Amino acid sequence: MLKKIRQCWDSFSNKHQTLAQFLVFFVLSNGITVLQIAMMPFFKWIFGMTALVDTNFQLGHIGSNFDGTPYYIFNYAAGALPEGGGGLAYFLAVEITLAIAQVINFFAQRNITFKSNGSIGRAAFWYVVAYIIITIGSAALQGLYKAPIYNLFINKMGMGGFGETLADVITMIINCAISFWVFFPIFKVIFKNKPEENK
Repeated sequence: MLKKIRQCWDSFSNKHQTLAQFLVFFVLSNGITVLQIAMMPFFKWIFGMTALVDTNFQLGHIGSNFDGTPYYIFNYAAGALPEGGGGLAYFLAVEITLAIAQVINFFAQRNITFKSNGSIGRAAFWYVVAYIIITIGSAALQGLYKAPIYNLFINKMGMGGFGETLADVITMIINCAISFWVFFPIFKVIFKNKPEENK
């Protein structure tokens, strides 16, 4: 049975390489998103016990919000959520979670999805460049939806700590969705396959 499934998949992937890669990419990306959702509360809890919660981390002032307050690319104001932005503690929890997930994602996508035999150093370099650009872009967009989501679940719906966790998950899923649609075409470029030389 498994052999038959494998043969069908091999036949499909040979005929529709990009679609097959996209399907594997989709499955792996969702698995890594689940891993991020599992890791995030742990890092948030660890850093939440430190004074870093009360350390302001706001970088990249690029204008104003609709209410006239400053708009930052990275906006983690001092103080616990929802009154504050979680401070440096929340920023570190988010970025460490993303960094671990992206390292796993790099090797999984390179070896499983694209079966790349190209230069790992070159691919890693361009992956890091893409990761930095996507992280900055996602952070800039977060200013549009992060505060309203937390306010909705914690204050308006009165869900307290559970609402905060739910808002964490929704925010992370939005970030992952942005990364998902941007990374696939990038991977198609950076994960090359060199023709094997005849010996």
